[in-house]
Amino acid sequence: MIAGAGPVIRPGERATVRLREGAEEEPARYAPEWLRLREGADAAARAEESLDLLRTRLSGRAGGIVVHDLGCGTGSMGRWLAPRLDGAQHWVLHDRDPYLLHFAAAGSPKAAADGSRVTVETRRADVSRLTADALAGASLVTASALLDVLTREEVETLADACTGAGCPALLTLSVAGRVELGPADPLDAEIMDAFNAHQRRGGLLGPDAVNAAREAFTGRGATVRVLPSAWWLGPGEAALTAQWLRGWVGAAVEQRPDLDERAERYLQDRLAACASGDLHVVVHHDDLLALPGPEGGPA
Repeated sequence: MIAGAGPVIRPGERATVRLREGAEEEPARYAPEWLRLREGADAAARAEESLDLLRTRLSGRAGGIVVHDLGCGTGSMGRWLAPRLDGAQHWVLHDRDPYLLHFAAAGSPKAAADGSRVTVETRRADVSRLTADALAGASLVTASALLDVLTREEVETLADACTGAGCPALLTLSVAGRVELGPADPLDAEIMDAFNAHQRRGGLLGPDAVNAAREAFTGRGATVRVLPSAWWLGPGEAALTAQWLRGWVGAAVEQRPDLDERAERYLQDRLAACASGDLHVVVHHDDLLALPGPEGGPA
């Protein structure tokens, strides 16, 4: 199991994003099936309040806007955001997986909120080494569920690129390190703590990512707003909840093998409650909007 990513990919599946040198040897972070399963919950969770600030910043641009979507995966960010913005849009989809880039482009929306045209191009790229030059002409940078799988150095690199290019960044659905399950179980907190420790392995930021990004962007003169974007999972999201549970508990056990026996009983009990419709889960995330330069205005 991979922290925050649901199930490990099966033979023949491809990872969404590998971030570092030597990445071919890294375990895959996301499976396409997991990305499809979570897309509805992601769309419902993203903070709509950020869009008012974003629309004000992007309005009136002659020729439309250019959006760079980092670690685009199957393209869910574009499907959510493009129909919520007016005006012509050109999306540049970044990912290291050419297979997913193809499907992200094929599944991209064709029209903006006002019916203007939306076009796309793809770039096979390592987003952890992004530069301001790569963002030349960009109106906006977006990413979803990306910050928490970066190191502090990589977040600094991202902030350098965005502020250097003078473009806003909308970075959504970063894990906050807090989970609430109902009904409660005495093992909830122990599993959560072990999962959070797993996410920090290898220098990754995990639940510390949003604070690190806030510091990085504000330190470069950007105005930053952080908004909650929790998953609220009930009986209608049983398939997603079950897969999330397996990944969440599996990562905790990988971090703390001494939990194995207790965690297995815990998981089976939670899966049974999920199947019967008795389990409710809140998985807390945060969205971060960074507006570089004096035009950002007050947060």
